[in-house]
Amino acid sequence: MPSEHIADLKKWVAELVRQSAGGEFVGLNRVVDLISKTFKVQAHEVAILTITADDRFLRFVVPEKLQQVGQIPLTSTNSLAARTVREKRPEVINHFAVVPHSSVFEAVPIVQEERGEPIQKIMSVAIAHDRKVVGVLQISRKGKTASEAGPDFTHAQLRELKTVADVIAPCVPLFSLAHV
Repeated sequence: MPSEHIADLKKWVAELVRQSAGGEFVGLNRVVDLISKTFKVQAHEVAILTITADDRFLRFVVPEKLQQVGQIPLTSTNSLAARTVREKRPEVINHFAVVPHSSVFEAVPIVQEERGEPIQKIMSVAIAHDRKVVGVLQISRKGKTASEAGPDFTHAQLRELKTVADVIAPCVPLFSLAHV
């Protein structure tokens, strides 16, 4: 990630934490914008999920349209996000469309499409704060086909995503409180 993006992201995270008393996270859109530009994806291809207060489920913070769709049990065997939490291991999958997974969230139209396009490629990293996993950050490339979705993700990009997760970690617990 270019250093100016990291610096901007750190500033926005500090501002989010500072303003958290009001419970408004307008700055979250700026965070998502910086992340999407860094990885050359659409904003709706950035997902931030938080662990519920009872430590049993993951809930979407962004994309916003997925907040009301449901939660992902951390025990799910078909969820990359749940596996990322359990194993605390970053992962890149450039053939995600053929990997068995629950596609309920992909079916939700996020933009002007009738049905959500399938995720073809994805990166997933755990977000840890105070030595505890508090959520998951995922970047995907969607499209009807793998080639239409864009280039494969690289391991260098996965390392960058881990850096981004570390930068946003201080404000992720605040997202959970704001989106209960």
